[in-house]
Amino acid sequence: MVRALGRRARVASAAALLLAALAGCGTDSLSGGGQSGAPLADEPSSKVNVATAEMVAAKKASKVEACEEGSASDGGLPSIVLPCLGGGESADLASFEGPMVINLFQGFCAPCKEEMPALQSFYETYGDEVPVIGIDVMDTVPGVALEEAISRGVTFPMYADPGGELQGGPLTARSVPATYVLSTSGEVELLQMGGMTSASQVKELVEKKLGIEL
Repeated sequence: MVRALGRRARVASAAALLLAALAGCGTDSLSGGGQSGAPLADEPSSKVNVATAEMVAAKKASKVEACEEGSASDGGLPSIVLPCLGGGESADLASFEGPMVINLFQGFCAPCKEEMPALQSFYETYGDEVPVIGIDVMDTVPGVALEEAISRGVTFPMYADPGGELQGGPLTARSVPATYVLSTSGEVELLQMGGMTSASQVKELVEKKLGIEL
């Protein structure tokens, strides 16, 4: 099961509807975007604060790894600089090299939360060979996304795309969760749209898509 998103790249009003829908989902102590953590439906998502003081403190107290720029000049992903979720170094996606697993998620997405332990387990076992990063996409409440990830033991680096800069490119979020793989040759392919429940399942899909053996 996946959660459908609006297509910001095609119709601007769709993004506005998405923000309005998210605004009715509730609030959280780490939520960014407005007074008392409430998301602002009339505020452009690109203005959402993805590193509030509360978020920075929560991340510092967790085991979430720091965001780091990659070493490639053009690893295959679009040249889009994304801020680090919860504070830290921003990174140009084009600096990342494959093989890599890229998970797109949101804080109020139930299937996203259910899938996090499987991705974390894969990362703990195979992260040295195939790194994992998360990207909180088009989310007016990134504090919720960070808190949910921390509560489920996620330690891989996470970035944020509140303004939907990825839409229309190879990492378009047509629904969440959506997980992509980046190959060593710079090709991006959809790995799975939700439903991953174990590290072994993630491993099997990664091996099949990338043509590698872990």
